Amino acid sequence: MPTQILPLILEPEVLEDRLDDDTILIVDLSKPETYAQLHLPGAVHLDYARIVHTEGPTKGLLPSDAELGQVLSELGLTPERHVVAYDDEGGGRAARLLWTLEVLGHGHYSLLNGGLHAWANEGHRLSGEPVQPERSQYRVHRSEEAIADLEYVRSHLNDPSVAILDTRSPEEYDGRKLLAARGGHIPGAVNLEWTQAMDEGRNLRLKDTDTLRAVFEGLGVTSDKTVITHCQTHHRSAHTYIVLKALGYTRLKGYPGSWSEWGNRPDTPVE
Repeated sequence: MPTQILPLILEPEVLEDRLDDDTILIVDLSKPETYAQLHLPGAVHLDYARIVHTEGPTKGLLPSDAELGQVLSELGLTPERHVVAYDDEGGGRAARLLWTLEVLGHGHYSLLNGGLHAWANEGHRLSGEPVQPERSQYRVHRSEEAIADLEYVRSHLNDPSVAILDTRSPEEYDGRKLLAARGGHIPGAVNLEWTQAMDEGRNLRLKDTDTLRAVFEGLGVTSDKTVITHCQTHHRSAHTYIVLKALGYTRLKGYPGSWSEWGNRPDTPVE
């Protein structure tokens, strides 16, 4: 995997000094109306819906290689460029893009810590001018290493070397809030709502490393295990995937279909 030229979790003040660096591609996954009003100078906009795919009740799947190649080419991405992603919601959509790049073997990427909240609230430069990137010809080379599909999850339900981490709300986890045909959770999965990794007092930046590590380890999500992150559509859980990667976890997989697949099938076990 390529060496990162910037840290995985990137502070706004560090990016401020690199805004004119054309080896960096800043990608904004905020709502279109937010981007039209304000965004980081030079940032290109990406509609989140273009990097996820729906089949029946199952959402959050990966689009085809051809579709992903088209999207990334329109952004002007090349294998050498370092992607910095952010959004206006705390990093879920941005992290899903980064997880997708991980699947495609593109290791040059960072998550802007705190996203647009931290950037705008702390007085960094903003723009209202849309950016039209120069099209590239990005070739997709998919790897399955960062993906856990339904059969992988099902076959590791009783594996002590695997931790299944559900990042939905407690109400979704215990079935009080129903967003699929069935409520509840994957057997053995532990629950940590994805926003628990954020510090609201610091513009939605991640909490400090020691605090985060203690939280995950307290749930049995330790770095010696293969950790599968999921939520409803691997949106929220993509953020947790990147958080764990930043903590040094190396055996990570995201479950794209997540509960929208598992909870809508009649043949999957549920707790």
